[in-house]
Amino acid sequence: MTTAPLDGVRVIDFGQFIAAPAATQALADLGADVIKIEPLHGESARVIGTAGKAMLQNYNRGKRAITLDLKSADGLAIAKKLVAGADIVVQNLRPGVMESFGLGAEQVLAEHPAMIYATVSGFGLHGPSKDRPGLDIAAQAESGLMWVTGEADGEPQKVGSQIIDAATGYVCAQAILGAYVGRLRTGVGDTVEVSLLEVAVHMQATGYGQYLLTGQEPKRRGNGQDRLAPAADVMTTKDGSLVLSAYSQPHFVRLCTLIGRPDLPEDPRFADNEQRVKNRAAMLTELRSAFSTMTRAEAMALLTSNGVVAGQINTYADVMRSEDVSASGLFVEVSDVDGETHTALGSPWHLGSMVKLSTTADPGLGQHTSAVLRDLGYEDADIDRLSAAGVVSL
Repeated sequence: MTTAPLDGVRVIDFGQFIAAPAATQALADLGADVIKIEPLHGESARVIGTAGKAMLQNYNRGKRAITLDLKSADGLAIAKKLVAGADIVVQNLRPGVMESFGLGAEQVLAEHPAMIYATVSGFGLHGPSKDRPGLDIAAQAESGLMWVTGEADGEPQKVGSQIIDAATGYVCAQAILGAYVGRLRTGVGDTVEVSLLEVAVHMQATGYGQYLLTGQEPKRRGNGQDRLAPAADVMTTKDGSLVLSAYSQPHFVRLCTLIGRPDLPEDPRFADNEQRVKNRAAMLTELRSAFSTMTRAEAMALLTSNGVVAGQINTYADVMRSEDVSASGLFVEVSDVDGETHTALGSPWHLGSMVKLSTTADPGLGQHTSAVLRDLGYEDADIDRLSAAGVVSL
């Protein structure tokens, strides 16, 4: 394939922070022309320091950026022209904002029936919380994810990254692509609705599945699992830690043989998974004693070469040195408008038919305003007038 799958597809991105920009980033990496519309002062991520800069660099690569004052008649007219020439619109602004500009889903599809219009919200568009702003942490809390995360005798804890925001972006991109394929077949557009809450619940499908089967609430187990042992349990070695799972009987027997404790499966306390769950503390004491005499490299080589699931617990610096991560090409070098380069994260997939990913950095605030306006037919004098009037920033 000489062109990317979405070459020629135009996306208008009204997204901020992570969830919507992550969705449009996936589309950009698939070849779409993504035009990011921001207010004159920039999207919210631009004013929250290092964390915001990290969001911009890793969820806005290869996009074009334009600034518009949507509260002005001229700015709104430009936005509507951009939408009219697009295939896909994505937004996660506060509920009601897009409708107030005449750019809500119903309004846009009434004028452009072939449009794919995606909305990312915190709590969905149909329940009593539809007007609440949503952030990752609220979805982690209200989905039950925090309730099942943490030590058994400790407080509920969040996951250590904005995992729901990112996952929502990926789910949104998946749904957009499905809707776009539908449009190619029928010529009819569609709306896409994705909420942080729904994604956060769905990511716990196994946990909810067990709850629906048994009626029993899961319990926090720290690094262990509620009904399996050993499963996701941490072992400390001489020079670091690893996590392992060997809860099926053949795997537990193999694990114990490998660490020189073939007697453990014969112990009534550890004879089967049910007993190991009941006697988890005693089991972990025995296993950890064996691992404490090894280096992490020795333990990993022993386990992984013999089919026992294990992973070394890496710091971010360890991850950057990982040969597997390096071989994947996940981290890419990108060049910004000043010709300087920095490292950013690419998309976590590979298509055999295309060279992977843009090496263009996230755009500066309003970097492509003039170029985009010229594409729309505005002359330089018009652009200067709009800039002087505070409709755009250049």
